[in-house]
Amino acid sequence: MARRRSAALAEPDIRDEEGLRAVYAAHAGELYRFALRRLGDSGAAQDAVQETFLRAWRHANQYNPVLASVRVWLFAIARNVVTDTGRRAATRQRRQDLSPPADLDDLAAGSSELDPDPSEALMTKWLVEQALRRLSDEHRRAIVETYLRGRPYGDVAAEQGIPVGTLRSRVFYALKALRVAMDEMGVEL
Repeated sequence: MARRRSAALAEPDIRDEEGLRAVYAAHAGELYRFALRRLGDSGAAQDAVQETFLRAWRHANQYNPVLASVRVWLFAIARNVVTDTGRRAATRQRRQDLSPPADLDDLAAGSSELDPDPSEALMTKWLVEQALRRLSDEHRRAIVETYLRGRPYGDVAAEQGIPVGTLRSRVFYALKALRVAMDEMGVEL
């Protein structure tokens, strides 16, 4: 943990203009490629990067280097921006398609949203892993075994030598702690 804090303290301060410029120089290219893969439009990807840094600048006081690196925080913001952009584009498309389709095949073909992007799944996995690291070992094991691995509560409780009710309680509080951790990281699910 000390290594992570010292590495976080070495990052530029995003609250001042020079620090923000340094962060932009270090991460804008990666954010652009992420947005381009997800949106499929160069202009929209450039706008998404600009909006990401604008939100970061506006909410710089909410950034905590102990909770996550600048990179993780920016990618969480970018993920939200890209999602918002995709939703707006889908809404505009639906408004343009006011005439009803000729048959059901046309309706099914027109209902697809943006193509699933493997980078989105990777980003989600990465953010969840970061949030899980903040939980206690007991809570992390409870979530991983029941939710991520899909194991029955009875089996997990017997393996850990605790009552099923205790495991359910751990899962409940772990989910609450996970939500808080993700909120602190700026992740919207």
